[in-house]
Amino acid sequence: MIETRNINDDSKNTTTSSYLSSDVQKSWRFVTNHTQVLLCVAADPDVRLRDIAQSVGITERAAQRIVADLSDAGYLVRERVGRRNRYVVDRELRMRHEAQADHRIGELLDLLRLRDSV
Repeated sequence: MIETRNINDDSKNTTTSSYLSSDVQKSWRFVTNHTQVLLCVAADPDVRLRDIAQSVGITERAAQRIVADLSDAGYLVRERVGRRNRYVVDRELRMRHEAQADHRIGELLDLLRLRDSV
């Protein structure tokens, strides 16, 4: 439920939202889980799936699926280092939505001030 209050200013009556309930706040995000996972990997190429899941707020299985999606699409390259994985972000690949197709994924990372360490 959104609580509102009326503000009277020179006979104008405007309604502003003073807070959003946690249900409304959790119903959508500006940045998708795929982008959140990509940002985690860009910040730490040696990050574990369990840490990605915890950071993004998803299950470890969901994190695994998203990493697979990003790898299959070429955004991530997975390298085996001993028993662990190391990920490299291909910053040159273009974004997937046609509205941003002329932008590279590296631009998004730069915009959010995160860069992969490779």
